[in-house]
Amino acid sequence: VHVAESGGGLVQPGGSLLLSCAASGFTVTRVDMLWYRQAPGKERELVAQIRGSGGPTIYGRATYADSVRGRFTSSLDNAKNIAYLHMNHLKPEDTADYCCTLRSPVFPGDYWGQGTRVTVSS
Repeated sequence: VHVAESGGGLVQPGGSLLLSCAASGFTVTRVDMLWYRQAPGKERELVAQIRGSGGPTIYGRATYADSVRGRFTSSLDNAKNIAYLHMNHLKPEDTADYCCTLRSPVFPGDYWGQGTRVTVSS
C-alpha cells in the first residue's frame, strides 16, 4: 500500500492548486481518503475526507474542516486511482505540508506519503 502526493507549490492569495494523491496497492474508490495538513509550529489538521466505501448511497460524500469548507473540494478518479484535493481561493493561512492517507478496515495501520508543500504568499 502506497500513496504519493503531488501538486503543491507557491501560489498567490486567491489562487488555486490541485493536489493529487496517487494510490497503489489499493483502490481509492473502495476506501475513505483523507487529506491532512500541518503548518509550521502547528498540529496536524484534517482538512477533507471523502468516502469511497459504504455503498452507492455514501460513495463520494465528503466532509471538510470549517477553515476550508466552500473553498476546497475532494474527488476520486477511479480510472487513474487518484484522489484529488481542489483548492480554490487560497489564503496565506493555507500554507502547510499536505498529506493524504486512507482509512479502511481492510488496510489497518497508517499509510503516508512524503507530502506536498503549499505556500500561499504574495
